[in-house]
Amino acid sequence: MPNLEIFNNMKAKHLATLVRYVPVVARVHGREHPEFLEVQSLFNAINEKIKDCSDDLPDLKEEFAQLRQVTNNYEVPQDTCESYEAVYLMLSDLDKAYQQD
Repeated sequence: MPNLEIFNNMKAKHLATLVRYVPVVARVHGREHPEFLEVQSLFNAINEKIKDCSDDLPDLKEEFAQLRQVTNNYEVPQDTCESYEAVYLMLSDLDKAYQQD
């Protein structure tokens, strides 16, 4: 069972930045990296579940499993910018925090 406090701390640290960065990275890199459009869709699903659960821990196992698959375990492509890398690092941090017990 994931630890709510650890996840909430990471959520507080990264969620607002991810909300700003993900659409920008999708717009800039989506054509060359269509997998990022799937990352954006999965992030949007995660964000909605987080909003719907307020203070409870949402069930994000499937979304994080799909993110790990789509991103090849958050491996950043060589031809992308620092914002792309930052998004993958923040998503990875959230994923790891979710998996903490």
